[in-house]
Amino acid sequence: MKLLIVGLGSMGKRRARLSKGIDAAIRIVGVDTADARRAEACSLGLADAAYPTIAEAVAAERPDAALVCTAPLSHAAVIGELLDNGLPVFTELNLVGDGYAENMAKAAAKNLPLFLSSTMLYRHETQYIKQQVQAFGKPVHYIYHIGQYLPDWHPWENYKNFFVGNARTGGVREIFGIDLPWLLDAFGDVESVTVQKDTISDLGLPYPDCVTLLLRHKSGVQGVLAADVVSRKAVRSFECFGDGIHLFWEGNPKALYEFKDGDKQPVNTYASFEHDSRYSDNIVENAYVDELTNFFGVLNGTETPRWSFAKDLAAIRLMDKIEEA
Repeated sequence: MKLLIVGLGSMGKRRARLSKGIDAAIRIVGVDTADARRAEACSLGLADAAYPTIAEAVAAERPDAALVCTAPLSHAAVIGELLDNGLPVFTELNLVGDGYAENMAKAAAKNLPLFLSSTMLYRHETQYIKQQVQAFGKPVHYIYHIGQYLPDWHPWENYKNFFVGNARTGGVREIFGIDLPWLLDAFGDVESVTVQKDTISDLGLPYPDCVTLLLRHKSGVQGVLAADVVSRKAVRSFECFGDGIHLFWEGNPKALYEFKDGDKQPVNTYASFEHDSRYSDNIVENAYVDELTNFFGVLNGTETPRWSFAKDLAAIRLMDKIEEA
């Protein structure tokens, strides 16, 4: 298979590396407007060829499918162009609803897969939490804090120079974009939300750096979700409790626990896992691999995607409601 990767930044390079790890026979064709990024991807062996435009890459290479790894505000136009070229599309988080209706209609008319990344749905820990809550069968509450100091996200560049510096695709919104899908999948749709916002840092952001939500799900579940880009130590702290269930998760594969037989006991959901040392310990490569494997299964007609543009549009509307509050 020949895979076109549009955007050869940190995520594009990660997707290329992991794709080749899944199947060494996959040939990667890169697209990036930056000469340095194209040269780097080729020199690292992550791209077999690289071009400055989609049109040039498609004409020269005739790829079988495409991955969109550019900044979110560019996604709508890039996805549309790829669909116009008859390519199945995998896209990273969009964070905004730009072009959703048009691209969903275009993909349906051309009978092309339109696959949306939602990596947290592929974490073994989130799936275990979902299964346990469903098996419990009664309402629960949860408290969830996610925070990471924004300058640490991409330490190799100024945070104001990539998409988290933009109010429409800011760091707090990206946290919600990453985590709301698995929360909605595990606990159901949200019927009401109460919002508290604040700015407590000197980061100079065009959006609040701390947002706390009180979510009431239609299932009867109630949750407190706090997201910030101020925490100097990256934190992902989740606790779910009910009359007969108590789960804890500190964000990494070694830190999932359940309270059972009078004690807090570890739950091992991974036989092994891979971690990139450049990132926080709550980011593991396994979920990215499983997500790409799901996409390849969709291309082969043997699997269905865990997330969709339709489901994501509901999450985006919830994020818009939070920002408007």
